[in-house]
Amino acid sequence: MMNTPLTLVVLIERAEEYFPKKEIISRTSSAIQRFTYEEMGSRTRTLSSALESLGVREGDRVGTFAWNHHRHLEAYFAIPSMGAVLHTINIRLS
Repeated sequence: MMNTPLTLVVLIERAEEYFPKKEIISRTSSAIQRFTYEEMGSRTRTLSSALESLGVREGDRVGTFAWNHHRHLEAYFAIPSMGAVLHTINIRLS
């Protein structure tokens, strides 16, 4: 039995391997979005690459200011998986 650390990268890879066609359903203000764990893994890696190309590096802090939908889910995985620190900004705090 191999000891694998429980990281977000491992969680995404496991979901892609064992449940690639399982749907994630998210509602935005304009539509209901459906995509699979396989697609989420791909989108998460794309977001990580885009942030890296913008200059985000390991240890950097990244604030998110978004509603709870699929784009925020992708950020929840992408940012920490690249070694940056995710900081969710409370949009309801006055």
